Amino acid sequence: MRAPHTRPAPPRWLTHPLHGARGLRGPVPWAAVARGALGVGPVLAVGVAAGHTSAGVTAGLGAMFAHINDRPATRATRLVRIGLPALAGATGLLTGAWLGTLGLGTWIALALAAVGLVSGAISAIGPVCSSAGVQLMVACVVGAGMPAPEPPPARAGLLLAGATWVLAMAWLLPLFKGSVRLRGASAPADGRPRGGSRISITASALRSSGPPRALPFDRRAPLRLTRRGRRGGAQAGPPDEREAVAAVYDVLAELMAAVGTERGQAARRRLTAAYDAAYEALYAHRIPLYRPDAGQRRLRDLLAVAGALSETAVTLLWEGEPLPTRVTRTPALLARAVRTGRPPGPLPAPAPHTAGGLAAHRAVLLAARVFDGEPAPAVGAVGPGPRQRLRRALGPAGREYAARVALCVGVATALARSLPGDHWYWLPATAAFLVKPDMGPLVSRAVSRAFGTAVGVAVFGASAALLGALPGADEVWPVAVAAVCSALIPVSVRHFALQTAVLTPLLLSLVYLGGDRGAELARLVDTLLACAVVLAAGALPGLGGPRAQVSVRLSLAVRATRDHLDRVLAADAPYAVRLRLRREAYRALADARRAVEVASAEHPPFGRDLAAWAPVIGALEEIVDAATACGVRLDHGAPPPDAALADRLRAGLSDLADAVATHRPPADLPLPTVAPAALPRPPLGGAPCATLADVTAGLHRARHLAGSR
Repeated sequence: MRAPHTRPAPPRWLTHPLHGARGLRGPVPWAAVARGALGVGPVLAVGVAAGHTSAGVTAGLGAMFAHINDRPATRATRLVRIGLPALAGATGLLTGAWLGTLGLGTWIALALAAVGLVSGAISAIGPVCSSAGVQLMVACVVGAGMPAPEPPPARAGLLLAGATWVLAMAWLLPLFKGSVRLRGASAPADGRPRGGSRISITASALRSSGPPRALPFDRRAPLRLTRRGRRGGAQAGPPDEREAVAAVYDVLAELMAAVGTERGQAARRRLTAAYDAAYEALYAHRIPLYRPDAGQRRLRDLLAVAGALSETAVTLLWEGEPLPTRVTRTPALLARAVRTGRPPGPLPAPAPHTAGGLAAHRAVLLAARVFDGEPAPAVGAVGPGPRQRLRRALGPAGREYAARVALCVGVATALARSLPGDHWYWLPATAAFLVKPDMGPLVSRAVSRAFGTAVGVAVFGASAALLGALPGADEVWPVAVAAVCSALIPVSVRHFALQTAVLTPLLLSLVYLGGDRGAELARLVDTLLACAVVLAAGALPGLGGPRAQVSVRLSLAVRATRDHLDRVLAADAPYAVRLRLRREAYRALADARRAVEVASAEHPPFGRDLAAWAPVIGALEEIVDAATACGVRLDHGAPPPDAALADRLRAGLSDLADAVATHRPPADLPLPTVAPAALPRPPLGGAPCATLADVTAGLHRARHLAGSR
């Protein structure tokens, strides 16, 4: 009997635009939709009604950019996510409008390419700077190519005014919502539980500050936390930031429930994502000289407790012994306490017969104290500092991506200037959007952009045919189309094609009011030409392509792994420094994994080669897991590692980082040869250390995988 014929699956780089279709379903962010409905439309309506249509168009453009950057976040984070790109856009519009007054003709392509160098270098710093760099470039092109009667400084001010209106709504509406939700509830100024009560623990010795192994723990009884005094408490911090911290405890509960199962690593990665979101909400993207209030400081303390519990959970995950259900509920109880402000109740901890069990008791004790109102130990900042950001902008990745942006914008501008028509800005502005790698693989971006633009042009054409014929609606119907599309922006961000289909009618409404009428098909042709330019540039080597993105992210992840291991093996490493470096390592590994996932869907020859880096990241994650467990074991009496072994492990990771960054095989170094499968995992102490055996095995595997590519 002949076997059934199976049709080969199409390559992923062709089907990637369809993979995000499942993500279109989901809850509607009604608050963001309301802000969108009150954003571009009213701004445009005010300008049209006042007889200053051009000013309304520029302000509406600023509001549109702000809505694109208005993603789910806390109020303080939104201030930077929206404000910094708005300032960059105003600078770009001012620069472009000034260049437009110089009468450069075709030579303006070189000037815009120079701006592209700056835009690309800025975009390499991080996600917010990436949005700022793109907005700088697009606004510069629009300022140079879209005629307007206002002087350049006034145009920049109008763009900022539109963004400020959206930012004001994003800042003020959550305050109103929170005041309604908390009406009638009184909270003390310091954000601590009210009533002058304290948490008492059934084990009397738990108030001791000595090492956990010196405490007379009862392995059978949980740490019972009860509130004395009036029942009830105050919720710390704003609701959105409080929910971000509570989400970390939710995922911690999932991770502890997954200990000893195959779900452990996936749960640990979800914990990294949740912790990154909470950290960004409480620490990252703050305005200069920002001082958190008492409620936010309280939430930072609760997040620090989650960091200590995370180290414990990773150690328990490495030990691989499943935990009782009552123990896995402890983070869920803490999550409920964060959300409600009430006492967490009994907090069970694992039996302290292993290093992970003792560390769990130590972390639960810390939780008891901090949830009772005591401050938590400071962990410090996580993420790149000013020098690291400067190195990213001026390093190889920043230079290569800057060259790609400059090339695409310069070629697109020269091509647009050679075509008939005065409104040439659409082609280079589209190229500036398309070259941004954050939107997914290159072919997927181009296909989604072309398809979304075609749909958007059809929607705008149908709207013009239906509404344009109404009497007195010549300047009214574009405002209505812009208002509807602006309200749909928060939903459209789920897929690049859908976002393009929503933004295209909005942009066509703006340019229609700005005087560019009846050119919908020309804008579609411009989009297709921009796709061709970016695709051609993507085939050129050495221009910040997917290979460069993966090598930079992966080399940073290897160095972060090395720094964490180095601090773990150092005898005098402070506990807070070790926690911070572990967070940086996991965060860098998560960034590298995302870069590899995007690059694996790139067109040949990139996708297949870059997907092979995924097992290397898995090996590095195992190294960080084992190093975390090693640090906990050293804290609880395990013998220190041999200095020569530690030096060889550091040298092996350093060489691997350099090999990834320079695209060479790892050097032949004398690494330790330990078979981890033959080593037991002793409860406490003992030699040889099974954690270092796992570190060694992970290093061997990562170097072998990197060398076999």
